Amino acid sequence: MLPRYLFWAILIAICGYAFLRGRGDERFAAGVCLAASIATKFVIPPVGERYKSIDDGLVMIDLMVLAAFVALALRSKRFWPLWIAGLQLTNSMAHMMKAVDLDLVPRAYAAAAVFWSYPILLIIFIGTWRGSRYRSQPEGEPSPA
Repeated sequence: MLPRYLFWAILIAICGYAFLRGRGDERFAAGVCLAASIATKFVIPPVGERYKSIDDGLVMIDLMVLAAFVALALRSKRFWPLWIAGLQLTNSMAHMMKAVDLDLVPRAYAAAAVFWSYPILLIIFIGTWRGSRYRSQPEGEPSPA
């Protein structure tokens, strides 16, 4: 149970930080992560059935998140949205991996489908932190590296 509560604590903390200190890109990415996590709670199969087969609901959520992150990356002037779009693509490819090999161990499928959520949240945090740090600098000073 601890990892589930840990994920939700990290998600809420980073999304809250992005909503408070971030600009449009950060808030959009945080909102997508929050909405996808909540939607997943409604479509995920019971514990005994999770990741034994491809779940259409999870695939649809992951593809919608991928589309949102790619759209963000295409319109953003910042670099970090490219990273979260790429990581979400990796996350979405887990479903293709299961489709190619239906005998894939559920634990491996689960790890491939879930792991990249943590680095995505970390990148949103760093993007928010760097963006707020950049905006707080007085005019004429060099931007932070």
